[in-house]
Amino acid sequence: MTFSAVNTIWVLLGAALVFFMQAGFAMCEAGFTRAKNTGNILMKNLMDFCIGTPLYWLFGYGIMFGAGTALFGWIDPFIMKDYGHILPAGVPLWAYAIFQTVFCATSATIVSGAMAERTKFSAYCIYSAAISLFIYPISGHWIWGGGWLADLGFHDFAGSTCVHMVGGVCALIGAKMLGPRIGKYGKDGKPRVILGHNLSIAALGVFILWFCWFGFNGASTVGMDSDALIASASLVFFNTNLAAAVATLITMIFTWLRYGKPDVSMTFNAALAGLVGITAGCDAVNPFGAAVIGLCCGLAVVLSVEFFDKVAKIDDPVGAISVHGVCGALGTLMTGLFATGISTMKGVFYGGGFKFLGIQLLGVCSVIAWTAVIITIVFLMIRATIGLRASAEDEMMGLDRSEHGLHTAYSGFTIMADTAMQEPEPAAVQTVEYKAPVRTEKEKAPGAPVYTNVRIICRPGSLEALEKAMNRIGITGMTVTNVMGYGTQKGKPEYYRGTPVEVTLLPKVQVDIVVSKVPVSQVIETARGVLFTGHIGDGKIFVQDVENVVRVRTGEEGYDALQSEE
Repeated sequence: MTFSAVNTIWVLLGAALVFFMQAGFAMCEAGFTRAKNTGNILMKNLMDFCIGTPLYWLFGYGIMFGAGTALFGWIDPFIMKDYGHILPAGVPLWAYAIFQTVFCATSATIVSGAMAERTKFSAYCIYSAAISLFIYPISGHWIWGGGWLADLGFHDFAGSTCVHMVGGVCALIGAKMLGPRIGKYGKDGKPRVILGHNLSIAALGVFILWFCWFGFNGASTVGMDSDALIASASLVFFNTNLAAAVATLITMIFTWLRYGKPDVSMTFNAALAGLVGITAGCDAVNPFGAAVIGLCCGLAVVLSVEFFDKVAKIDDPVGAISVHGVCGALGTLMTGLFATGISTMKGVFYGGGFKFLGIQLLGVCSVIAWTAVIITIVFLMIRATIGLRASAEDEMMGLDRSEHGLHTAYSGFTIMADTAMQEPEPAAVQTVEYKAPVRTEKEKAPGAPVYTNVRIICRPGSLEALEKAMNRIGITGMTVTNVMGYGTQKGKPEYYRGTPVEVTLLPKVQVDIVVSKVPVSQVIETARGVLFTGHIGDGKIFVQDVENVVRVRTGEEGYDALQSEE
C-alpha cells in the first residue's frame, strides 16, 4: 500500500483535535457542577481516555473493523491482522487506529456528566471500560466497520449515532438507575436548582469543543488528496460551524421568550447540540439543511432538558442526555430528510422518497436497543457487586474528598488547617503588648478622638461609584466583602436551565469604613447620594462606635493607625 503524506497528516491532525475534546468535556462538566466534585470529574475524564485506549487496542478495534460477520468483527488482540479492506486510501494502519481510538474515548466520556456528583469512582471505571470494550465497538462495526447497517446504506458520517447517541443512551440509563442528587427534588416532586459553580470554565469547555469539532467532523473525510475530498472537507467545515451557530442563536431567543431572559448555560448546551446534530450529515446536506438541523436542535435541547428534569425526573447535571442522545438521534434522522445526494442517498425533501429516512430510523432504533440492553446489564451487575452510587454521606461531603482524599480542587482559594499554611517561626513574630484603652471623662469630652465604623450594604454594581465618591471626600481605606442577603424586596424569580430559582438571598456588597477625620454625616450623605435610585434594594447604612484601632505592623493606635503612612 502506498501511503499519502497529506492524507496521513490530515488524519493525525484530526486525531489530535478529537483527543483535545477530552479537555472540553472536562471543563464543561466541572463548570456545570459543584466545586466539591471538581477533582473527581477531572479524574473521570482523564481515565476515560486512559482506560479506553489500551482496551480498544486489545479488543475494541478488531471487534469494530475486523472482516468478520455483519454483526461482529473479530477478536484481534494488539491489532495484528490485516485491515486493508477498511483502511482509507493512503492512510497507515496505526494512523487510522489512533483516529478511531479517540472517537471511542469520546463516546465513553459523555456518560460522565449525566452521572456526575453521585457515582462511585470504581463503578465509573468499570462501566467506562465496558463502553470502550464492546458496547461502542459492536454498534460501531454495524455502522463504520462494514456491518449490516452499512450494507443497508445507513449514513452517519462522523458519529451523531455511532458516538454521541451511544453515549447519550448510556447516560440516560445510568442517570435513571442512580437516581437524582440529594436535594434535587422537593417533597412535591418539583425540581430544585443545583447551580454549577463556574460558568467561565463551562464556557471555555464549549469553545474548546467547538474548535475541536472541526477535527471531529472535518478529518472524518480521512483524506485531502483529491478535489472531491477537498470540496467535501470544506463543506463539512462550513456546515459544522453553521449548525452550531444557528442552534445557539435559536436557543438564546427561545429561552429569552420562555423565561424572560436568555439562559446562559442552556445556550452553551445549544452550541454542543447543534454540533452533535450536524455530525451525521455534515457531508451530505447543503448549508440550508445544516441551518435547519441547527434550528431544530436548538429548540429540541431546551424542551428535552425540561422534559427529563421536570417530567421524567431524571437528574442530568450537564444536559448530556439531551445534547448527545436526543440531538444525536435527531440529527441522524434529519439527514434522511435533507441529504442532497452528494455523498449518500437523497433525502425526502430532495426527491429520494422515504426509503433512506426509513434506513436512518432503523439504524437509530437498533443502536438504541443494543446500547440500552447491554448498558443496563452492566449497571445492574455493578450495582449488585461493588455498588453504583456513593453513600449519602460521601455525596454531601463531595466526591473529591471521599473518593480521592482531595480536600478541594481549588486550594489556592481555601484555607485548610493541615496543608494550607505553616505556622510562622516564633522568632519572626513581633510581640505587641496591647491594653484596651480606658475611656476617661476627658476623652469623652467634645473634640476628643472618635472612631466610627460605617457599614454600607449595597448592590455589587454600585461599588465602583461608591469607591470613587469616598476617595473624593478623603476616605483612603475600606474593606469590601461579597455577601448574600435580602430586605423588603425578598428576591425575584430567576431561571437556571429552565427551572425556576427561588431567590431569597441576593448578591450584595458589604463595605466597611472606619472614619475619624472625615465627618460621619458627610460619609453617609455621600454614600446615599451615590447609591440612591429610588427603587427597593438600594441598600442600608449602619453606624457603629469603634473602641480603638491598632495597626498590626507598627503597633500604632487610634487616629494614627487610621492614617496613610505617606
